[in-house]
Amino acid sequence: MENFNMKDYVLNFAQQLLAIDSPSGYCMKAIQFVQEEAERLGYATSSNKKGNLVIDIPGDSDKTVGLSAHVDTLGLMVRSVKADGTLAFTTVGGPILPTYDGEYCRIHTRDGKVYTGTILGNATSIHVHKEAATAKRDSDTMHVRIDERVENKEDVLKLGIQNGDFIAIDPKIQVTEAGFVKSRFLDDKISVACMVGILAHLKAAQLGVRHNTKVIISTYEEVGHGSSQIPAEIEELIAVDMGCIGDDLACTEYDVSICAKDASGPYDYALTSRLIELAKGEELNYVVDIYPMYGSDVSAALRGGNDIRGALIGPGVAASHGMERTHWEGLDSTIRLLLAYLREG
Repeated sequence: MENFNMKDYVLNFAQQLLAIDSPSGYCMKAIQFVQEEAERLGYATSSNKKGNLVIDIPGDSDKTVGLSAHVDTLGLMVRSVKADGTLAFTTVGGPILPTYDGEYCRIHTRDGKVYTGTILGNATSIHVHKEAATAKRDSDTMHVRIDERVENKEDVLKLGIQNGDFIAIDPKIQVTEAGFVKSRFLDDKISVACMVGILAHLKAAQLGVRHNTKVIISTYEEVGHGSSQIPAEIEELIAVDMGCIGDDLACTEYDVSICAKDASGPYDYALTSRLIELAKGEELNYVVDIYPMYGSDVSAALRGGNDIRGALIGPGVAASHGMERTHWEGLDSTIRLLLAYLREG
């Protein structure tokens, strides 16, 4: 890997990963994509029964640490097929449904077919429905219009679409010349791309890490149990997830966020303090914040009974669970903080 360029690698990998549909519970292709790249780079991998990927980085001590990011995203699932040939849906995770009105989607059937469609409010046209501009948008007032010639429920069933099929949302990926990355589901595929970028950098520069490291790519974080079970030898675990931006928060798209506390409670004091000191020493753009409506893979691991010290960091992401955006400066600071942690312990 001569002339390795971290920015080019991470942004290219992120765009490819973001384009793979992976709502929680339907992450097989995304996990395979990450696994194949990790193995191409020369790392050993394994998986647990629910599909989480574990990538091993051998270290120079007997201690084992972990990093966790999730490849699963928000999405929808077919709740029922309506008499008029449209689909009622239920949510997977916690999307902001009003932002889904008008979005393109893909319906994945159990026998491997993929159909395109559009998510719409039931009051679809201002020329027909007086309430089109003001109607509530939720799972009871919205539907999916399939891009097939269907006029009734029987037509839809003949396509092979049935209750329980996953519906994935078009991420609308763009990388701008000014360094912004905007797409749905930067939470948390952009962090996965940063971590795979670190794997590539370590190989290209022939660098080692201080402690044995398990990189966990989880598949059910958006529904609360992503890394609930982790390899028993892990002593401390850092979740790498998005930093929130908004009222009463210090984080911006140009920062790495170090979360001191979220809805699950405070993170480990010593480990969080060590990350703050590393960020200071590396002269990174960093902030410390509290996210009262947030949980992470470390939250799931602690609730799962794992005896670990835990912390949470990640790049600042604007408009989380909506039309998200971040910047390379925030990604770069996240990568550099993780490298300092892995190299210095």
